[in-house]
Amino acid sequence: MIETDHDKPKFRPVGYAALVERYNLEAIANWHTSVVTTSGTHRVDSLAGATMEVYPPHYWPGDHLGDQLEFALKYDGTNLAVLALLFQEAVEEELLEYIHARPTGKYARRLWFFYEFLTGKLLPLDDLKQGNYIELLESDEYYTVCPARRIRRQRVYDNLLGDNRFCPTVRRTPFLEEIDASDLPSRCRQVISEYVPAFVERAVRFLYTKETRSSFAIERINPSAARSERFVSVLEQAGQEEFLKKRKLIELQNEIVDQRFREFDYRNSQNYVGEAIGLHRQRIHFACPKPGDLAGLLDGLESAHLRMGSGNVPAVIHAATISYGFVYLHPFEDGNGRIHRFLIHNVLARREFTPPGIIVPVSAAMLENSADYDASLEAFSRRLMPLVDYTLNREGRMTVRNDTATWYRYIDMTLQTEALFRFIERAIDVELAEELAFLKNYDAVKSSLKEIVDMPDRKIDLFIRFCLQNNGRLSKRKRESHFDRLTDDEIEAMEKAMQSVYGSGSWYQP
Repeated sequence: MIETDHDKPKFRPVGYAALVERYNLEAIANWHTSVVTTSGTHRVDSLAGATMEVYPPHYWPGDHLGDQLEFALKYDGTNLAVLALLFQEAVEEELLEYIHARPTGKYARRLWFFYEFLTGKLLPLDDLKQGNYIELLESDEYYTVCPARRIRRQRVYDNLLGDNRFCPTVRRTPFLEEIDASDLPSRCRQVISEYVPAFVERAVRFLYTKETRSSFAIERINPSAARSERFVSVLEQAGQEEFLKKRKLIELQNEIVDQRFREFDYRNSQNYVGEAIGLHRQRIHFACPKPGDLAGLLDGLESAHLRMGSGNVPAVIHAATISYGFVYLHPFEDGNGRIHRFLIHNVLARREFTPPGIIVPVSAAMLENSADYDASLEAFSRRLMPLVDYTLNREGRMTVRNDTATWYRYIDMTLQTEALFRFIERAIDVELAEELAFLKNYDAVKSSLKEIVDMPDRKIDLFIRFCLQNNGRLSKRKRESHFDRLTDDEIEAMEKAMQSVYGSGSWYQP
């Protein structure tokens, strides 16, 4: 029997996908897309953080706006950006009709709150006088603040991570649930506990230097010694002050950039991240928010930061949403990436994720896994850029012609949070552990070398470095240029001392 086109199942978008299509919304696709088939069974296809779910015919909710919105909240989750764009359209009457039909229904109450939250306009409805309070976001599906704000009007608990100026969302994926439960702070303390406090105190300086070097290296910058020292000094203050305030961010920017590019306010011009591919051509990777939108977005970022800090949100969720949120807002012409990575340490330290004075070399883990770090940044920028209508003149000045603020205001940061957890896990289990082990071995081998030849510390440090670079042996050229006074027996004994501590296989160099 030959199958005809008439016999093949047809697919109808439903939920957010249907609303985006119906109202021609310029929206970043939701992580979960739903379709209803005319025939067939339920199935789920997932790839690269996106899920397509196919539902059998009886799942079709109806054509009314409220029917599709209820389906979206029930099966697609809460997407504030799509809702904000939708509510900018003329949908108030249809929404009111839906709410009037079920005024105490949980989805109706959520949509009522979201409409007023996202538009700033009150619907012509009286406050509810009865009914149990419900969560805006299901706390078993999303990371939320606790305690939540009690909203009497719709009888809901506002447990969002931010307000209507900036409000990220993070879904409780199996990976996030598992790694958050693994108690990374305890693992960090366990690594450190293997060493005496005096040694850890001395090693901390190396950790700050490693983090500084890695943060600059991510941007392919080779800073002067003075700039490196300034950044180390800033990192040492990460646990002592709140930096997510305008004045402090500007001071921070002034400290870590070349003095010629210091700024005294947030940018007033359109900036972007790109690369030159010709004399007058640029490949644009990311267009930043319009300067006129920055003040509200950054005020919202600060408000979300304070809300999560007092709302029992896990420290890494907090650090991810704030640090990635900052770099996406890109308030300065220079230094945004380094401040983004600094804010991770600032949040983790203030939340006591790390022991006092200890820094986990997260940037080193990002540098070692640069493709994953780039992917975490592009999880938003790659999906944003097809929606940004911009022009670029011959001088490389960008003009953004459409309204873009909503896309930066309500970002699903689940993928960025998963990435940061992975970087922190590696920073603890690999970078921190190896750095401390290396320094302990360094002390041991230095003591052994001094017993063979009583040389100045600088000379011993040079010998160790040369051997580390040459798999445990001093090259003939280095010996002739720096250690020509040593005998063959002394060189051989020193090389054996190196190999007895570091082994003859892998030679770790921090």
